[in-house]
Amino acid sequence: MKRYPVYSVQNFSCNDIHRDFYVNTFKEHLKSHSFVEEPHRHDSYLMVFFTKGSGQHEVDFDQFAIKRGSLFVLQPGQMHHWNLSEDIEGFVIIFSQELYNLYFGQKNINEYNFYHSIHNRPEMVFDEKEIPKIQPYFDLLIQENSHENRYQLDKMLNLLDCIHIEIARKYNETYSHQTHSYNIKIDKFEMLLEQYFRQEKLPSFYAEKLNITLKHLNRICNEILQKTATEVITDRVVLEIKRMLIDKQLAVNEVAFKVGYEDYSYFSRFFKKQTGMSPTEFRNTAR
Repeated sequence: MKRYPVYSVQNFSCNDIHRDFYVNTFKEHLKSHSFVEEPHRHDSYLMVFFTKGSGQHEVDFDQFAIKRGSLFVLQPGQMHHWNLSEDIEGFVIIFSQELYNLYFGQKNINEYNFYHSIHNRPEMVFDEKEIPKIQPYFDLLIQENSHENRYQLDKMLNLLDCIHIEIARKYNETYSHQTHSYNIKIDKFEMLLEQYFRQEKLPSFYAEKLNITLKHLNRICNEILQKTATEVITDRVVLEIKRMLIDKQLAVNEVAFKVGYEDYSYFSRFFKKQTGMSPTEFRNTAR
């Protein structure tokens, strides 16, 4: 059975000094890393900005059309692959959470909510008026990376954060999560969900951890995500099941156990109710 790979920054970077930071133009990236066109994951953060061309980008089983101005941000563990036109151009950045958090100290990469899977927004599209606000930072990164200079990594990390700031401004204008009074609770809910979703499936558990009522948690989820808390938990569980099924490294009953279901029959019924397919059918139809 095929197992889809998980790539580290070191799989791309040949720079021993900056082994946890990789930046390249997309054309040059594809020349030496053609394997990235097959489904895979990263154990680091990934950012891709397209300035020319077209195609399709699949991220965790959702399809996105690629066009000029498309920018994608992926957090560690997300499955993705793409089909690209011959004239594709743009930039790719890969970096480790450890490098970013160590450099910026009190500022944590998780503070940028556009990386959060719970919001399910890996794509932003910058229009022609907005592209000049963000592309120069990518150009400067490529320029800085081409020659060894004093404080090179410092400058590159600060340019990366300038890009993060431009994305955050665009993201918040589009989705209005940052300024919303419920946003802090949603972020804490996500952190708890990532920690406990394999063991805890009931929304009341998370409401108690957040020191709020279940009714209030549902109100927050409906306001921000247009989902109930149960739906948010279910979506996260189903996504993890899909990731493990498509990797094909575990038997289906082992997948059930890994996400907290000891009763395989119940697990199978649950998955079919959410997707319309049994776990085995999903695995057989996956790429």
